[in-house]
Amino acid sequence: MDLATFLDRQNVLVDIEVASKKQLLQLLANHVGDTHLLDARDVFNTVFQREKLGSTGVGGGVAIPHGKFPDLKEIVGYVAKLNEPIEFDSLDDAPVDIVFLLLAPEDAGADHLKALSRIARVLRDPARLAQIRASSDAEEIYALLTDTLASNAA
Repeated sequence: MDLATFLDRQNVLVDIEVASKKQLLQLLANHVGDTHLLDARDVFNTVFQREKLGSTGVGGGVAIPHGKFPDLKEIVGYVAKLNEPIEFDSLDDAPVDIVFLLLAPEDAGADHLKALSRIARVLRDPARLAQIRASSDAEEIYALLTDTLASNAA
């Protein structure tokens, strides 16, 4: 599953300034609400409740918060690159500066898990992660996440 199937260029946010996990999740939820995809309050409440079950900070400065929504028709992703890392209660206790929010339909089942797995695989690549961290250009980060830089160079 390619990230481009559920990540749009306009959903890559850079130079994000937040002081906490809660503030970050609220900012992302508001962005989802601004796209008129879902109600921002519902997104925040669902994702925040999921975080209470266990942190989605997977280590290496990366978090993949996620949630399922009955009104959503397809899987959609949002990426935030933070200017300064924040505490996220990650598995490795490291602060987080790269966040991939994944929203899925309530009945997504295996597709939701495949998407989470693909995101984790892409963001586990140290070279790609270093390039993402070095960039403040949303287009370039989108290309790095979706492998379009490699295909454009060929």
